[in-house]
Amino acid sequence: MQIPNDALTNHEVTICLRGGAVLGPYHATWSQESASDVRELSIDFEHFLKGEPQQRFKYHLHDTYTNSVHCLILKFEDVTGIYDNVKLRS
Repeated sequence: MQIPNDALTNHEVTICLRGGAVLGPYHATWSQESASDVRELSIDFEHFLKGEPQQRFKYHLHDTYTNSVHCLILKFEDVTGIYDNVKLRS
């Protein structure tokens, strides 16, 4: 399934931490017109898992449902997994 690069996507992100703690779920929306770090969070964590050093620690997740922004500061060494449930809208 091909999704246009400018399509609006709604994410529900849950972050699992070492020791069993869970952060979230956080609702975040991304589109080219509305910047949000929700996609970069998953991409950066994947690069970290492939052995690249972590370059960034602070991520802003824009929630259009509640008109708020979640600010996450993460050290990937303590993250065991990121679950990103994406709901597509056109």
